[in-house]
Amino acid sequence: MDLLLNSIKMDWPVLLPILICSILTLAVAINRFVFFGKNKRDVVLYIPKLQRELSKNNLEGANDISQQMGGVTGEVTEEAVRIFAEQKKGFSRSFDIAAALATRKLEKHLTILATIGGVCPFLGLFGTVVRILFTFQDLAQAGNQSAAVAYGIGSALIATAFGLGVAIVAVILYNYFQSTVARYDDDFQLIKLLFLSFADSEDETSKNFQPNVAL
Repeated sequence: MDLLLNSIKMDWPVLLPILICSILTLAVAINRFVFFGKNKRDVVLYIPKLQRELSKNNLEGANDISQQMGGVTGEVTEEAVRIFAEQKKGFSRSFDIAAALATRKLEKHLTILATIGGVCPFLGLFGTVVRILFTFQDLAQAGNQSAAVAYGIGSALIATAFGLGVAIVAVILYNYFQSTVARYDDDFQLIKLLFLSFADSEDETSKNFQPNVAL
């Protein structure tokens, strides 16, 4: 404990950036957990309802179901209904734009975690190198003392441990949130396929329809 307190006291300028990174990691984690918690939806429960409304060509009913769904997935589904009503032929491209915009909302602040995961180990290593240099300087002035060497190196390694700890947590959170975003993307693709199945079926019906011409 004394070693830790002494390291914080002597090396706080080097440890401060790592501390800031840890605070940022905690802030992003809370923000994303709250956001994903509010927007969590089981799209499987709504797909059959949407399918029934689309089979009846009841776009108003489909839009009502989208509003009931709510969240980011509901917003994307509402946009899908609008696109389906206005431009069935260009549905795929327009829907991909809406889904990409929604994905940006889901990925907000995640680059901070990725950056912290990559930078923090080097900040810790930098702190260790700086403390070892100061330790060698003190030993050169005071003479060779093995206890002082061990104490100085132990104090120096605290910065590396702190940096690695923050980086590990940041990488774990980043991977977890990215997997959550991937699940949302799967939901978006499922919604897209549902609407495309009805858009394609209508195109096939119009192609196969041949009016009787009286000769």
